[in-house]
Amino acid sequence: MAKVNRLKKEIKKNKRNSKINIPILILSFLLVIITATIGSSVTVIDEWYDSVRPSITPPSIAFPIVWTILFFMMGLSMYFAWTNTNKKKEKIKIFLLFGINYILNVLWSFLFFGIRKPIYAFYEIIVLWISILVMVIYLRKIDKKASWLLVPYLLWVSFASLLTGLVAFA
Repeated sequence: MAKVNRLKKEIKKNKRNSKINIPILILSFLLVIITATIGSSVTVIDEWYDSVRPSITPPSIAFPIVWTILFFMMGLSMYFAWTNTNKKKEKIKIFLLFGINYILNVLWSFLFFGIRKPIYAFYEIIVLWISILVMVIYLRKIDKKASWLLVPYLLWVSFASLLTGLVAFA
């Protein structure tokens, strides 16, 4: 009987999740677009950056490609997490986790490129990395897809942390 009840719950959940919630999908991507736009507005590749750029830095063309993919995955992650819970407290936590993460994401760009303080950017990117890890762990209990979609972001920020550290402690 327990298996039947569990199966019924799974079918009900799948029916609920099979409909696309357009307003939430738009909001998820709108927040990502705002974050990307603000972050890129302070990201200037100039003589200063060329003078501090570590030799293991990927070519400049890689960054907009990678970040576009990562932001797309972040938007999907937020959407899946939000639409796969009915609990108001979880929805609030999801919104706060993504909101804090997006602020930290923009803050790194401001610290590194905007005011050119790599040491501040290094310490800040550690906090950003932790926020991503917290999101991956927290979202796992709500929706595994949402959690897995953030793993490439965590890996990229791990690499960015190395690059930032190389600049900060050069």
